[in-house]
Amino acid sequence: MRIILLGPPGAGKGTQAEKLAAHLNIPKISTGDMLRAAVSEGTDLGRQAQEYMDSGKLVPDAVIIDLVENRVSAPDCKNGCLLDGFPRTLVQAKALDRAGIDLDYVVELVVDDEEIVQRMSGRLSHPGSGRSYHKIFNPPKVEWVDDITGDPLVQREDDKEETVRHRLHVYHKQTAPMVEFYRGLSTDCPKFVEVQGVGKVDEVFERILSELNI
Repeated sequence: MRIILLGPPGAGKGTQAEKLAAHLNIPKISTGDMLRAAVSEGTDLGRQAQEYMDSGKLVPDAVIIDLVENRVSAPDCKNGCLLDGFPRTLVQAKALDRAGIDLDYVVELVVDDEEIVQRMSGRLSHPGSGRSYHKIFNPPKVEWVDDITGDPLVQREDDKEETVRHRLHVYHKQTAPMVEFYRGLSTDCPKFVEVQGVGKVDEVFERILSELNI
């Protein structure tokens, strides 16, 4: 089974991707992993990618598609794979389709933006130890103070509300046309499904398995 798992930042996509890949005993493939492997192995595609990265340029979609084609044809993908972080845009989705890389499911984790903002903008951490807190779900005993050391807590730049809202805007702008593309395909493969991403991790996971009929 070949699956694409989509989801906004903070929706729990990474956790669900790991669980799903383990449950199905298929590899979770990310473009970053593929690029690093191709470069370290010194393949033709790896050398091409390295040239772009060395010059500070984005690796073109055509090179990424070739990497995906090579990767999904590897022996460990004979029973399927889970594509993580690709495609990200409509251009990439169409290129993947033109390359004839068959997919079974495109799954989107759906979480309301305000829920995402609450989840992410509430995160706090202790720089020295990495201990994490949440303003609502796991608050420190004293506001903005580490329970153990009494040191001030900090909020990562990525978790500030304005940053979270910007990331969500970018996600929706990129993903909405891609979702419509997969919804509008004339064939039943890949089948596009939405899964509500609010709830306990295991509850969301069971919803995904139900949609995949496994």
